[in-house]
Amino acid sequence: MNVIFAVKSYITKMAEESGPGMKVLLMDKQTTSIVSIVYSQSEILQKEVFLFERIESGANLETMKHLKCIAFLRPTKENVALMSKELRNPKYGVYYIYFSNIISKADIKVLAESDELEVVREVQEFYGDYLAVSAHLFSLNLAPCAEAVRSGSSGANLRHSDALQWLPDQLTRTVQGVVAVLLSLKKNPFIRYQGSSDLAKKLAEKVREVLSKEESLFNFRQQEASMLLILDRRDDPITPLLSQWTYQAMVHELLTITHNRVSLAHVPGISKELHDVVLSSEQDEFYAANLWRNYGEIGQTVKALMDEFQQRAQSQQKVESIADMKQFVENYPQFKKMSGTVSKHIAVIGELSSLVTKRNLLEVSEMEQELACQDQHSAQLQRIRQIIGNGKVRDEEACKLVMLYALRYRNHQNNDITGLIDALKKRGLSETKTSMIHHILEYGNLKDTSTRGELVSQEAVVKITKRLFKDLKGVENVYTQHVPVLKETLEDLIKGRLKESSFPMLGKSPPKRVQDIIVLVVGGVTYEESLVVQQMNDSSAIPVRIVLGGTTVHNSQSFLSEVMETTRGMTPSRGTRMR
Repeated sequence: MNVIFAVKSYITKMAEESGPGMKVLLMDKQTTSIVSIVYSQSEILQKEVFLFERIESGANLETMKHLKCIAFLRPTKENVALMSKELRNPKYGVYYIYFSNIISKADIKVLAESDELEVVREVQEFYGDYLAVSAHLFSLNLAPCAEAVRSGSSGANLRHSDALQWLPDQLTRTVQGVVAVLLSLKKNPFIRYQGSSDLAKKLAEKVREVLSKEESLFNFRQQEASMLLILDRRDDPITPLLSQWTYQAMVHELLTITHNRVSLAHVPGISKELHDVVLSSEQDEFYAANLWRNYGEIGQTVKALMDEFQQRAQSQQKVESIADMKQFVENYPQFKKMSGTVSKHIAVIGELSSLVTKRNLLEVSEMEQELACQDQHSAQLQRIRQIIGNGKVRDEEACKLVMLYALRYRNHQNNDITGLIDALKKRGLSETKTSMIHHILEYGNLKDTSTRGELVSQEAVVKITKRLFKDLKGVENVYTQHVPVLKETLEDLIKGRLKESSFPMLGKSPPKRVQDIIVLVVGGVTYEESLVVQQMNDSSAIPVRIVLGGTTVHNSQSFLSEVMETTRGMTPSRGTRMR
């Protein structure tokens, strides 16, 4: 199972089906992102696609009848209307129309009636309706996806016992995204969902409805059984709060990755060429080989890359004969590409290093890991107070430590959540920032059923891994102790130990052995969880293939924004012991 391969295959097929000749690729805002995340512009050019246009701006374009138009659009009412308008007054010679998901017969009829000049050669459904972030990771780029609700009169403050409900448009889009993933991977899965989450249950039921309604589309000849597992981010609010120390996750946490792009425009003295850099495992061999490496290792590999580049640069300077000139010309594109790779990663690593020092992240992250993995309340409380008093630590990191403490010890009889919030206020944090501690507790406490008791299970919190990482000092890495709850859940599923009372099955029960697992996390996933899935896929001891997806891919900033939106208007929970 490879979601990048699935989406790229669709795009390749679009270009090939239209035959030879110059082409224009007509897209909407969403499909533009879907294509650009898996295909570089140079790769598209090799398919004779020389022009890229957005359907929203079609009215301003000149007529170019010599071009074939490949339209790749989401099957929305707006896009159908725009495409119909385009066909009534076509600017291109012929049209090959591909929708990224299931389109209704009524909408097809509208397009057919608009094609009075008979310029349409093809209309098909190609199910690339999601962002293929990596081979095993996809995102729907949706946040927030739910809101807190209460029955009864509107306008009153919400309370802890209230549940969440889907935002209607986000539910529709999530169902479409999940269905597209299943169709593109050719899977008709059994379905399980997190029983403590009405959001997960609702999504599971909606996906099941589509599988039943579109039964003919899911009539695949499958050799092995597959499983769709729908989880809720609220089951593990700790993972998105932690600082990250592997390359990809660290870049997303500190610099933010948006559709494989990272902005360095804010870095002092950065060259214009590096204001916006692409970090894609499909287009950057160095990044693909190192995105899972930790901070200490990545510095060494960048240095090795720099040394190799310098050696090649010196050899290129020795142009003394016709043969040397010929070799230089042949090697120049590769040399130039390597030069760009070196410059890009040195700039990224340099900024990461600067932020780690500036924000005192080594000390902060060590404390975060201890809170997530160890049970030493008194010592941890004392150390958090010290860190809050450290002027070198940013307000954001100080606040996150208190959030982790509150999640970890909210029911501890001697907790001092109130005292830590007061310390943050004395430090100068606004009411808006300190209120996030209450919001994160409410977010975790918003359980929709009584199937789970604790906000974060004791097993998940206390679990300490024995992995040895080569960190900056070459000793056991204290910064990567934490293991997401997702790993334990997947291991239990694979070994047949996942309790049906906690993770019900929708419809008939699957066989004991499942070969392929597609996981969707409502509320977003993280790159730390992506690493877990990558390691499980690479392990010969685990006889399954796993694809992970989320309504979005979070760093701590985006996660807290979603928490704030989800719990807006709620009053503090009475069930949380705060001293």
